[in-house]
Amino acid sequence: MKEISDIGVIGLAVMGENLILNMESKGFHVTAYNRTVDKVEHFVNGRAKGKNIYGAHSIEELVASLKAPRKIMLMVKAGKPVDDFIELLIPHLDKGDIIIDGGNSHFPDTERRVKYVESKGLRYIGTGVSGGEEGALLGPSIMPGGSTSAWADVKPVFQGIAAKVDDGSPCCDWVGNGGAGHFVKMVHNGIEYGDMQLICEVYQIMKEVLGLSADEMHEVFKEWNEGELDSYLIEITRDILAYKEDGTPIIDKILDTAGQKGTGKWTGTVALELGIPLTLITESVFARCLSALKDERVAASKVLTAGPAPSFNGDKKAFINQLRDALYAAKVISYAQGYQMMKAAAKEYGWELSYGNIALMWRGGCIIRSRFLGNIKEAFDKNPDLSNLLLDPYFAEKIQACQEGLRNVTATSMLNGIPAPCLSAAINYYDGYRSARLPANLLQAQRDYFGAHTYERIDKPRGQFFHTNWTGRGGDTASTTYDV
Repeated sequence: MKEISDIGVIGLAVMGENLILNMESKGFHVTAYNRTVDKVEHFVNGRAKGKNIYGAHSIEELVASLKAPRKIMLMVKAGKPVDDFIELLIPHLDKGDIIIDGGNSHFPDTERRVKYVESKGLRYIGTGVSGGEEGALLGPSIMPGGSTSAWADVKPVFQGIAAKVDDGSPCCDWVGNGGAGHFVKMVHNGIEYGDMQLICEVYQIMKEVLGLSADEMHEVFKEWNEGELDSYLIEITRDILAYKEDGTPIIDKILDTAGQKGTGKWTGTVALELGIPLTLITESVFARCLSALKDERVAASKVLTAGPAPSFNGDKKAFINQLRDALYAAKVISYAQGYQMMKAAAKEYGWELSYGNIALMWRGGCIIRSRFLGNIKEAFDKNPDLSNLLLDPYFAEKIQACQEGLRNVTATSMLNGIPAPCLSAAINYYDGYRSARLPANLLQAQRDYFGAHTYERIDKPRGQFFHTNWTGRGGDTASTTYDV
C-alpha cells in the first residue's frame, strides 16, 4: 500500500472506531487495523464506507500506508496488549516515528514505555482520552504526554479532533513529559468517581428522606443544570431520571451494584504514596466496593435492623436548595483535592504542569466537563502557584456561602440513616483543612510512647525532634523519624 494516511489506529472497539470517524471528518486520512481482520472489513464496509478510511490486514500494511513521520495510535486494552503491540511495531518503524497509547494505561507503565521506545530511536505518547463514545466521535478531551518532540507532529490531529470551548480553544494541550498525560487522565477519572458518587448520594437523600419521585427529581436536576451546577453529569442524571420503560422509570429497575475499571483505585493508591488527603475520591471508590456486596447487604438488612426510619418534616424546597449548595461545595472540594494531588505529583516526578490549561482541557468533551472549570482556569491563571483551590478568593467565598448547606445535608443524612460517605468526606476535609490545630499532637505522643518515633514541639523550631521516656523504663534512643 502506498503512503496515503496521516495516522494509523490499531483497535476497533467503540473508542477506536469513533476516533477514526472523528479524524476523517476533520480532513485526516486514516488507516485502521485490528488483530481480528474481520473487524477491519466490517468497519471499512460499514460505518467507514465511502470515507477516507483504509483497512490494513497486517502491521506491515499499516506501517507502509503512513506518511512520515509515522503516527500510530493504539486503542487497545491497557496492560500487556499495549506492550505486545509496541513490540510488533518497533521492527517496522523508522527513527522519529511515533507510537501513541490512547487507552487508560497506568502512568508508571507509560513512564517505562517512553524510555523504552525512545531507546529504540522512536517517540512515544501516552494520552488520556475522555468523553466516552459520543466524545470520541464528536470531540473528546485529550491529555497527551510523553516524548516532547512528538507534540508538534501530533498537535494538528489531536487539536483538530478535540472538543472546543466557546471561544474555539481546543480541549487538548501538551501536558508534560513521561507519564504526565496518563497521570492527569487518572486524576480526571478519580474526580469523575467522586462527582458520580456525590450525585448518587444527593439522589438517595431526595428519594429516601424527601420522598421525591423520579419525575420530581428530574425537574430538580433540570433546574440545577441551568445554574452553577451546569455539567455533563448533572445533564445526564436529569435525562436518566426522565427515562421510562413501560411507563415506569427505568432507574428503579436497575440493580444497585456498581462496577469499576481500576482508574479510581489507582488514584487512591497514588494519593497514599504521595501523602495527599484524597479523602472524597477514595471514599467514592470504597462506595463502589460496598455496593458490590449486594448479597451481603441484603442479608445484613434483615439482621441490622436498629436504625432510624427516614422522615422529613421541614421545608422541602429550602432543603433542596441546601442539597444544591452541598453538591456544589463537595464538588469544589473534590477538585481541590485532585489539584493538590497533581501539584504533588509534578514535584515528585519533575513535571511542569499547567493547571489552568488542564482545567481548559476538561471544560469540553470529557465526562467531568462543567461550568465552574472556567473559574478553576481563571484561579490558576491568576495564581499558578495556588497551593489549594479553596484559597482562591472566588472559591473561598463560594465554599463559605455553601458550607451551611453541606453541613445540614450531611447531618440530615446521618440522622436518617442514609449513607453519604463523599458528602461527609467533603465537610470533614474542609474542617480539617481550615483548622490551625488538629489532634495529631496526641497521635505523635502515642507514637513516641510505644515506638520512640519522636515529635516536634511548638516551643522549638520546626525540624527539631524530641523523645520522652514516658514510662521511666525506656532509654534515650529514638526511632528514625519520617514523614508521610
